[in-house]
Amino acid sequence: MSAVSVAVVCGGRSSEHEISLASGASVAAGLREAGHRVTTIEIGRDGVWRRDGQPLALTLGAPPPGVDVVFPVLHGPFGEDGTVQGLLECFGVPYVGAGVLASALCLDKVAFKRLMAQAGIPQVDHRALRERGWRDDPAGAERAVAELGWPVFVKPARLGSSVGIARVDGPDRLRAALETAFAHDPLVIVEAFADGREVECSVLGNDDPIASQPGEILLAAGEGGWYDYEAKYTPGGMRLVVPAPIDPGVRERVREIAVEAFRAAGCAGLARADFFVLQDGSVLVNELNTMPGFTETSVYGTLFAASGIPYPELLDRLVSLALERHEHERSHLF
Repeated sequence: MSAVSVAVVCGGRSSEHEISLASGASVAAGLREAGHRVTTIEIGRDGVWRRDGQPLALTLGAPPPGVDVVFPVLHGPFGEDGTVQGLLECFGVPYVGAGVLASALCLDKVAFKRLMAQAGIPQVDHRALRERGWRDDPAGAERAVAELGWPVFVKPARLGSSVGIARVDGPDRLRAALETAFAHDPLVIVEAFADGREVECSVLGNDDPIASQPGEILLAAGEGGWYDYEAKYTPGGMRLVVPAPIDPGVRERVREIAVEAFRAAGCAGLARADFFVLQDGSVLVNELNTMPGFTETSVYGTLFAASGIPYPELLDRLVSLALERHEHERSHLF
């Protein structure tokens, strides 16, 4: 597509601030390589939007000056949860990625799993716990979790990048893991252990999305390790094998479910779908990330690079999809 002015928005108030800055720098470089004019807007931990270190004056109903498209490379709350997407809707500016509802649904792991259940998409068994219920009846919460068997994974319901997550191998460690998770979020999800391969698949598009070749996550920690924060962001902590070394028919099933989940959640532009593939070939969806890590070596871009779409072209397509969706939505009377 012809060159446009893209504002890469990164940083944010969440605990994933630094990760977002790294993603934003990589996206800005890739967009420049694709021929676009790029400016970077950093949201500080204080919530202030700054360009070139100076606070940015913004007017609702008008896009930031000199900006054709916004690329919000924001992870976690206050960015990937529909809040910034809602603000960009009020500005009336095209932006890359999912809209308000899909962003909120996919970041909330409990809401997402309820949606997948309604759509009949197979997924990992789980329990949702609210902090008030845990405080009022910890024994009842523990009994509900024990029904899943051991080990389990305890997660804040609305964070990403494995922040606040713990693997719990037995009931004696459950309370400490729940306290850690509740420190991040009053809603916690506890997931059953899925004894299978961790497989991820990237999705690209609006009304007619395509799926990348799936890849398998292999951990440097070896047997017993899991894909935690250190594995994700420590060099050498994990290795991505593309295509995933699973039966070709199962690989196609992963791609089909990735697109099915993307459509069911109402996503647009991009998402990365995370799966467990069991030994019998069963495919269980775990999460859908509407703005995954976005450096050139992150899983989302790596999977599409292995599928024939290099990083700068991928970013160019995402900008085009943002403009396409904005034009289509503005053609309707609300």
